[in-house]
Amino acid sequence: MKKFLLSYYLVVFACCLLPTAHCLSQDSSRIVLIETSYGNIKIKLYNETPLHRDNFLKLVQKHFYDSLLFHRVINTFMIQGGDPDSKNAPAGKTLGEGDVGYTIPAEFNPRLFHKRGVLAAARDGDEINPEQASSGCQFYITQGKVFNDSLLNLIEKRITSMKAYNNVARNKDNKILFEKFIDFQKQGIADSVFAIKKIIDRLTLSELANVPPYKFSAEQRKAYTTVGGTPHLDGSYTVFGEVIEGMGVVDKIALSPRDGADRPMENIMMKITVVK
Repeated sequence: MKKFLLSYYLVVFACCLLPTAHCLSQDSSRIVLIETSYGNIKIKLYNETPLHRDNFLKLVQKHFYDSLLFHRVINTFMIQGGDPDSKNAPAGKTLGEGDVGYTIPAEFNPRLFHKRGVLAAARDGDEINPEQASSGCQFYITQGKVFNDSLLNLIEKRITSMKAYNNVARNKDNKILFEKFIDFQKQGIADSVFAIKKIIDRLTLSELANVPPYKFSAEQRKAYTTVGGTPHLDGSYTVFGEVIEGMGVVDKIALSPRDGADRPMENIMMKITVVK
């Protein structure tokens, strides 16, 4: 299955305004630079997510990302890259399946959420990855959009439902059910996929009674209703950094013409280096 996001910041706040936006002169965070033909993007990696930070730095120092593509871009959502299969990929090839042969355990932190401009890890879906482990190499940078409180209320319900679905996927008693579901998907047997999905939906609806309602914090609501982001990804994908310079470049990349698989029509290559 493709490493992808459920199909949405950064304003650089004054020093120390938010817990995750410290004054750089007092910050031990590592900084990386992504160079592209559209311009450069500078990113701070969070110390609160050390597994993701250290893995990303390891790959950068090995020049793993050099000449890879931003292979999936969706305006008002995000830009995604890091698929090793994207290097020298012919035009029109669908990308997103490539990886490095390992995953990173999820490092969820309620203080690190999907505001505009954060760096986060892509991953396989809950049906085959109920632990929500991250891809060892694929990442995305959120662009997102601004939401109002009514929409955020609906997204809270959606996140709660997704957590119930994840509980169903984690339940060992349902393993065979999900294996059949995935197998039928691969074979393209639509009727069987639909039939199993109805069973999974019923189990999820029943599981909702055991899941505490998800609620955005005041900090999240302020961010999502002012500068924006992709709130529906919170609590399911690991956020491990944020853009500190070059958000305009992210916007330009997100606007680039793309094909039916959301791959830019023009290759957008990256080179990533550690600058601090």
